[in-house]
Amino acid sequence: VQLQASGGGLVQAGGSLRLSCAASQSISSINVMGWYRQYPGKQRELVAQITSDGTTTYGNSVKGRFTCSRDNAKNTVDLQMDSLKPEDTAVYFCYVVRRLIIYWGQGTLVTVSS
Repeated sequence: VQLQASGGGLVQAGGSLRLSCAASQSISSINVMGWYRQYPGKQRELVAQITSDGTTTYGNSVKGRFTCSRDNAKNTVDLQMDSLKPEDTAVYFCYVVRRLIIYWGQGTLVTVSS
């Protein structure tokens, strides 16, 4: 599965961005997908996850501000990010889990200025 992420950029604190991740094949059979982020020199951390039945899980630092959604018809998983904070600045990676293998997108940089 190839994943292409888009939508990163520079935004002021308090603003919004929407990330989108397009898969190269149907995601209807993929149970788990979502987004991680990575700070320089640190491991990736979970931002949001969505399962095939629409159940979502969020990292504690983004709960109430970020919304993860998927569109099986378009083969996309999106991340709506609102009330952005400078500490949300990171590289964001989309992922899917298919047959116990994790596939990653290329990463998109989100920069939040104070």
